[in-house]
Amino acid sequence: MKRPIKFNIRELAGSMGDFGTLFPLVVGYIAINGMDPTGLLIMIGIANIATGLIYRLPMPIEPMKVIAVTAIAQQWEPSLIHAVGISTGIVWIIMALSGLMDKIASIIPTSVVRGIQTGLGVMLSLQALKLMSDNIILGIVALLIIILFKDSKYLPSAIILVFGGILLMYFQGSLSQVVYKGINLPKFQWVSLKDMWQGMVLAGFAQIPLTATNAVIATAALIKDYWPDSEVSEKQLSANMGIMNLILPLFGGMPLCHGSGGLAGQYTFGARTGGTNIIEGGLEILLGLFLGSSIAIIFSSFPSGIIGAMMFFVGYKLILRGYKAYLSDGSKKNIFTIIATVIGALLVNMAVGFIFGMLVYYLINKIEKNK
Repeated sequence: MKRPIKFNIRELAGSMGDFGTLFPLVVGYIAINGMDPTGLLIMIGIANIATGLIYRLPMPIEPMKVIAVTAIAQQWEPSLIHAVGISTGIVWIIMALSGLMDKIASIIPTSVVRGIQTGLGVMLSLQALKLMSDNIILGIVALLIIILFKDSKYLPSAIILVFGGILLMYFQGSLSQVVYKGINLPKFQWVSLKDMWQGMVLAGFAQIPLTATNAVIATAALIKDYWPDSEVSEKQLSANMGIMNLILPLFGGMPLCHGSGGLAGQYTFGARTGGTNIIEGGLEILLGLFLGSSIAIIFSSFPSGIIGAMMFFVGYKLILRGYKAYLSDGSKKNIFTIIATVIGALLVNMAVGFIFGMLVYYLINKIEKNK
């Protein structure tokens, strides 16, 4: 029996739960790298709609963060960004078809996955506090709105915050710069084998462990937490990312992945079905078609205090899941594994946190067996 797809105000609110990580990176890609905003938004929209229809569950579509941060910092040309997207697509298709992704997932302890989720929650919360510091009063008010309206069926907190943010932009005069210049369509992008390899060397290879841990393994685990009867596997998520990145960059899309933080954001603000992705995808396509030239203005002008409050609450929810896992199984092995994973993630990155957690888990396991 197929899961129902719903279109209601809570699904609309859920579609806004992942904006915190999307906004700044999209702005960077457009403003610094010169990527075509039309292709960028429309391709994300297509990915969201396809994913919502296929899985019929909320499924975050996010920029690959290591690649995005590196590309923006080094001011890559758009052609290099498109090329590395295709390269990573090949990697994830191979991982799925070879069964390697499922094999990797099978040897990773649950406590390491919980550590990844907790580490991500801490990282999101710290980043959120930085955003909220730009306007502390607005951030506190936004947090209070989230707490008061988070369970509302008729006026979800994300709806209040996003439309409130747009209203603030209007009174500040930011929306006066938004102009309609006619319908825009994506353009075909040529890529070279040289750029595909160069992109992998510069950031693509570093992206793989982060994507494997957070976008595949941790996301699959969180889906099972939220929907225990779900049959979404690590292999499916890997194949999905592979197909997205093989096709979408050819029409202006950026390297995309899933993410447990994005899923937590969608679920926290009301998403329960694939309707969330379809709604979000439709909005992104409309923005790309009609307001492509103004996307960077819209995203960069949105009040950071509101984005920070939304990110902070998502981070808190992820940390809370890790704490509940600790309460359900407070063995020393699992506690130390979660702590090691979080420390590695905070000191370096999520991939190093994963390695720390695995080492601690299997080291303690070996010591216990030798007693």
